[in-house]
Amino acid sequence: MTTSLDLHRLTAALRRAAVRATLAPSVHNTQPWHFQLRPNEVSITLDATRQLRVLDPTGRQMTISCGCALFNARCSLAASGVAVNVERFPDPGRADLVARLVAGQVSDGSVDPIAALDNVIELRRTNRRQFADDAVPVELVESLQRAAAAEGGELVEIRREEDRLAVAILSQRADAIENVNPAHRAELRAWTTTDLQRPDGVPISVIPHVDGGARDELPIRDFDTSGLGALPPQTRSSHNQCLLLLGTRGDNPAAWLRAGEALERIQLEVTRQGFAVSPMTQVIEVVSTRAELRRQLRLSMAPHVLLRVGRAANTPATRRRRLVDVLSERSQDSGLESAHGRGAECVAEFPGRSET
Repeated sequence: MTTSLDLHRLTAALRRAAVRATLAPSVHNTQPWHFQLRPNEVSITLDATRQLRVLDPTGRQMTISCGCALFNARCSLAASGVAVNVERFPDPGRADLVARLVAGQVSDGSVDPIAALDNVIELRRTNRRQFADDAVPVELVESLQRAAAAEGGELVEIRREEDRLAVAILSQRADAIENVNPAHRAELRAWTTTDLQRPDGVPISVIPHVDGGARDELPIRDFDTSGLGALPPQTRSSHNQCLLLLGTRGDNPAAWLRAGEALERIQLEVTRQGFAVSPMTQVIEVVSTRAELRRQLRLSMAPHVLLRVGRAANTPATRRRRLVDVLSERSQDSGLESAHGRGAECVAEFPGRSET
């Protein structure tokens, strides 16, 4: 039987998991999620008001973002020693309900391997700086491939020179297609900010200044809409760097959610090993270049995210939305739902310092 102490610890563990989930990366730092605490469970729903209608009309990247949040919650519960059953898209009548984590008793049993990743959740960044020329160890790449497979994803290292060149050319083409679209540029401006206190969007503190000297073969997205990007302009993103392509066998919301879980596991593992990671998605966002990528790289999977991995100087963190805006709790006694009232306490304990 679960004791009152167990219930107290379980409630605390569930709250902690929801807060850790808010530190996940998301497309343009839109943070398109809402968390609800109930007795013995945490649910994650999509916030469609934060969908990028131009960049992400199908909601694929929004769902991947929620998958990243789901993985953070799983890491937190594993670190707390809580056994959990993950129900993905548990209600056919609610497409916005992406996951429900149903917890059991606080356990002293075996530790889930992902528990070790909980310690680096705050340290993970999207790093848009220039990467060093150091080679990425084969052992690291192989461990990332195993991590992706454990989450239902596939991680392919792009090795052949002709494949690397194809990725570079198609990425440049996709970037150019997006940049000539006025609606895309307007959406990008809306989610880029010079206000370092804004709780969402991509701040100028984490983006390279664009002056034409980047020398990128693989274009890093130009977030410098104000001309005030704070990172060095020369990024030299190269097709000769370690390039990994994450995908899934399926190409539907369920597969997108698993891709997000795999993506976050990969990024946390990269962080734990002292390396940096830079997700690049332009080539996959444009329908024509995504199809050509699959053809030229002979892919049997649906590609979702291109990752550049290497050594780089650290980059600043980005802010997170207030817990009162993303987290609600239903009381077991009253059955009433309310905005979470422990926001200040939770933020103090787990500051939102992860990046997009």
